[in-house]
Amino acid sequence: MSLRNKNILVVGGAGYIGAHMVRQLTHAGCGVVILDNLSTGNRKLLQGGSFIQGNLGDADLLDRLFTGNAFDAVMHFAAFSQVGESMHQPLTYYRNNLAETVALLDAMVRYDVKRFIFSSTAAVYGEPVAIPITEDHPCAPTNPYGNTKLAVERMLADCDAAYGLKYTALRYFNAAGADVSGEIGELHDPETHLIPIVLKAADGQIDHIRVFGTDYPTTDGSCIRDYVHVNDLAQAHLLALDALLEGGDSAIYNLGSSNGYSVKEVIAKAEGVTGKKIPVVEAPRRPGDPAILVASSDKIMRELGWTPEYDNLEKIIQTAWNWHLKQK
Repeated sequence: MSLRNKNILVVGGAGYIGAHMVRQLTHAGCGVVILDNLSTGNRKLLQGGSFIQGNLGDADLLDRLFTGNAFDAVMHFAAFSQVGESMHQPLTYYRNNLAETVALLDAMVRYDVKRFIFSSTAAVYGEPVAIPITEDHPCAPTNPYGNTKLAVERMLADCDAAYGLKYTALRYFNAAGADVSGEIGELHDPETHLIPIVLKAADGQIDHIRVFGTDYPTTDGSCIRDYVHVNDLAQAHLLALDALLEGGDSAIYNLGSSNGYSVKEVIAKAEGVTGKKIPVVEAPRRPGDPAILVASSDKIMRELGWTPEYDNLEKIIQTAWNWHLKQK
């Protein structure tokens, strides 16, 4: 892989996954321009690159960016991503996730930038009909968040057919963990992801962790999810970027560990990593939570040679705990 001196625009680069991506791109020798409005991102997470604060849908700003830089590719991490919030504020999600992406793609077409990496989601699949989930699984989102991501994927396919804009859409399962340096990690306000919330309970920052549903058809009654380390996600993006820049065709890939862990297993493993007892309160199921979501990542492993380095949950939680302790 040779990405040295490639110039990449990273939108949403001050967010959790975007910041890890920026770190890996700069280490690979790329020039990086970061566009982020900091609505959910944090400049504290940025290590390298040139930062510009602004909105993705600002056409004048995009004109200045594309006029002043010869971008080889664009990476998009700027979506809103909370399922529950999307149910209550669907227009906010369609505006940010879809309409503003239209503005970005329009600028790319006008300035002849033909390579695009899109941060998509397993939410495009909806309720699974088979486990593990492969890329040819039916797409039937059950919430506006998933609908907006699937709409962008379909828009990208149309842009490929009309303009020759080549893209890779990467459907994440549960991103987790932090960079092994402990210098950057997950920093949401409010925090909604399971592992950082569990670690806050371990550290006494919150009183307990709630387990939503204990009567699912799983081994211990709690939901099972697939957790993939954020650095492994970023590495997959580098492989996808390299493939596109080498003339590869558009593609869609799942990104998961292909291993499922229940909520109760995550808590037990976090207790092992931290050496702390984590108080648990059982709560009713949340509407729309499938019992099991586990990816098949065979396609990206086979086609791009992706090999996750952090291939067990203890490793993932340990990196998150190291980051958590540094925030005190």
